[in-house]
Amino acid sequence: MTVRTRFAPSPTGYLHIGGVRTALFNWLFSRQHGGQFILRIDDTDQQRNVQEALQPILDGFRWLGIDWDEGPDVGGPCGPYFQSLRGDRYRAAVAQLLESGLAYRDFARPDETQAEREAAEREKRPFRYSRRWMAEDDQQAAKFQAEGRSAVVRLKMPTEGQCRFHDLIRGDVEFEWAAEQDHVIQRADGTCLYHLASVVDDHDFGITHVIRAVEHLSNTPRQWFIAEALGWKSPQFAHLPYVAEPGSSNKLSKRKLAQYLKNADFRKLFEHGERIAQRVGRAVSPETFNPVIVDFYREVGYLPDALVNYLLLLGWSLDDRSEQFTRDEMIRAFSLERVNRAPASFDPQKLAAFQDRYMRLVPVEEKVVSTLPYLQQAALVPDPLPDGVRAQLAAIIEAAGDRIKVAGDILEFADFFTPDDGLTYDEAAWQKRVVKPAEAGGLLSRFQVRLAQSEDFTAAAIEQLMQQFVQDESIGIGQIIHALRVAVTGKSVGFGMFETLAILGRERCLNRIAIALQKLSSST
Repeated sequence: MTVRTRFAPSPTGYLHIGGVRTALFNWLFSRQHGGQFILRIDDTDQQRNVQEALQPILDGFRWLGIDWDEGPDVGGPCGPYFQSLRGDRYRAAVAQLLESGLAYRDFARPDETQAEREAAEREKRPFRYSRRWMAEDDQQAAKFQAEGRSAVVRLKMPTEGQCRFHDLIRGDVEFEWAAEQDHVIQRADGTCLYHLASVVDDHDFGITHVIRAVEHLSNTPRQWFIAEALGWKSPQFAHLPYVAEPGSSNKLSKRKLAQYLKNADFRKLFEHGERIAQRVGRAVSPETFNPVIVDFYREVGYLPDALVNYLLLLGWSLDDRSEQFTRDEMIRAFSLERVNRAPASFDPQKLAAFQDRYMRLVPVEEKVVSTLPYLQQAALVPDPLPDGVRAQLAAIIEAAGDRIKVAGDILEFADFFTPDDGLTYDEAAWQKRVVKPAEAGGLLSRFQVRLAQSEDFTAAAIEQLMQQFVQDESIGIGQIIHALRVAVTGKSVGFGMFETLAILGRERCLNRIAIALQKLSSST
């Protein structure tokens, strides 16, 4: 048997972290068994579909390196891979169910069904539709139609016995048929609902394993019934634990951003991304810029391997030691037997730790490639890049070291790319480090002269020059170096001062010190 798994997102919003984890597990399972992974778009709900949401889903998977063997942009022998284009196939299945007597046309009006539901609530009994407006034959259907009624098609579910199946994660599962409703599978306008469409597609596409979130477990009886009624064998099921809120067992939802921000680690993650987004001029909204959505991480500059590695461990573990895996190692190690049943809590701090670990391994030249677009989007460097800017960027990245935790963090060093006369000063730092110390202006002026006379402008040479200067001035280095940093960068923090000066270069350093001295003179 060739293993065939699928992931079937609905284009009703952006790609959710939990959905990506489900897709990843399907992808790993199919790859481990030498099978195929199919991407199918479940767009039966045309009222909720968002056309512009499909491309971010496809782009998100490509960014993460989760490729599909069949589906949109790839094609395949089982297409089309959009449910909205498979209506004739679903209607044929409905006709077969009606013909076999395992489905029926129901002419109840919504208020009549609701009245039955309310009666059950008053009588404190489980609701089950009475089938009062079920059309047993064409003659009865014609009678209902003459009354101005229109029909949906419902499954004629069993009323006794149990639905039993073996779940590859949860073991043997049993549902009472008496608790199942006569579920609608076709609307009055002839369009079919997800549960029927999903079963038909799984059969037509040869899906062998349905690996999905545990929220779908309760859907399994009706889908199992549809497959059996059509004479098909159901795929094997595996229901994954859901991804939970930070520090909670509640399901993670993209709609609860404000609530999650009460968690310090989640708030830190969001605010970090928000700063990056704002610096490149991106409008930030909870609907499209949210750490529960994959696009957030791509736009901020996370490494896809770090995110995938973290998602792997949301509900799965190899042992109590192993955490970091290459893609090949993931494929070799993955198994459904090692998937936990308990919800897996989303931990922003642990995700950040994975990102930091992976980022340290990235060569400087690769970091140049990944950070450059942020500088260009923020209009800090032109495109194409002038000679020397790429080398300067590489020097900044090397000097910054682990201060650049995601690619967008390069914007923390925007002062290197800002015109000298456009440098903005942190006002608190300016007052504390330049204005308040009485000696700061004189020391800056005299050190400016030393810098102008220095023939060697490497970091090592500037450090030696500084040591000689503080010795000649009989001062501590702190009396000059803090004022110097604010003068040339506008900030009180950054990487090594001597590396900073060397990267800026002699001319820009002298120019920035002169501008700072002029600003100091005009403010005193």
